[in-house]
Amino acid sequence: MVEKQLTRERTSSWSWILQAFTGALLLVLLGLHMVVQHFVVEGGLRDYQQVVEYLSNPFVFLLEVMFLIIVTWHALLGVRAILFDLGLQPATERKVTAILSIVGVITIAYGIWLSATIVAQGA
Repeated sequence: MVEKQLTRERTSSWSWILQAFTGALLLVLLGLHMVVQHFVVEGGLRDYQQVVEYLSNPFVFLLEVMFLIIVTWHALLGVRAILFDLGLQPATERKVTAILSIVGVITIAYGIWLSATIVAQGA
């Protein structure tokens, strides 16, 4: 029983560290996103064609995909932490983790597909 408790505490520690790390990355990527999407552009917003041109740059595409991954990961870690605070049984915690992992993979895959589709339409 004590060993299981230590394993759960280590997992919680890693989750907290990942939450803090993704939060810091999120601040950097969100700041960068806001500057290039809203403050550099005349009028404060890009139109569709400008978005296509912007995303067509491979470096920008990579940054936007990183932003998507970090925001999804951070959000799902937060949801997981809230659910775990309810005092779930270990088996239920594993199911919640699996479900949230699947939701994360689907969300990221859809976001990358959508971004790639936008870029492809501009080509």
